[in-house]
Amino acid sequence: MHFEVLVEDQSGSIALDVVLEKILGTNGADHSWRMHAYKGIGRIPKNLHAATDPRKRLLLKQLPRLLRGYGRSLQPRLGCVVVVVDLDDRDCRTFKQELLRVLHGCDPRPRTLFRIAIEEGEAWLLGDRRAVKAAYPNATDTVLHGYRQDSICGTWEVLADAVHPGGSVHLQRGGYPTAGKAKCEWAGQIAPHMDMNRNRSPSFRVFRDGVRDLAGI
Repeated sequence: MHFEVLVEDQSGSIALDVVLEKILGTNGADHSWRMHAYKGIGRIPKNLHAATDPRKRLLLKQLPRLLRGYGRSLQPRLGCVVVVVDLDDRDCRTFKQELLRVLHGCDPRPRTLFRIAIEEGEAWLLGDRRAVKAAYPNATDTVLHGYRQDSICGTWEVLADAVHPGGSVHLQRGGYPTAGKAKCEWAGQIAPHMDMNRNRSPSFRVFRDGVRDLAGI
């Protein structure tokens, strides 16, 4: 099976590229995938068939156009689309229905798996505390143990407070580019240590199982 993976930012792409290899094996062997990292999540357009500028790389804004294109180009038996987004402060059930509405507006529809990280992609990294400690042996245990898995709490800030010198306050002072760079570093350092079967994050396990089901493994 071939997977076209759409993610909202570069850090998500870095982590998922490693995770997919752990789930599926070497890219291009039994299964293959291609990552597409966007520059933010954006919003689903009200008019799903309105023309959009592909240079504006906000995932949800481009999603109707992308899924229509994949519906024409991907054979369902051979390829599928995986869309991974952060919940942030949305209602999960409502958000999932909005994503499905985009898919149902496609004719033909590509085979598509929507998966939502609750609250943010860093929840999937925090779901494996051993991986965090393997990557960052000096990570603050009190912060890690105080995190309630998949809670709406400012997840990336929790990970920053655990592993980054000066914590989230230091990164927030530097603005988005500084935080974005740190998130990419965490993804690259923690994901290689992750155990696919030990992750505590319910939203990660739903993602993992969905990919396994599509791949038939």
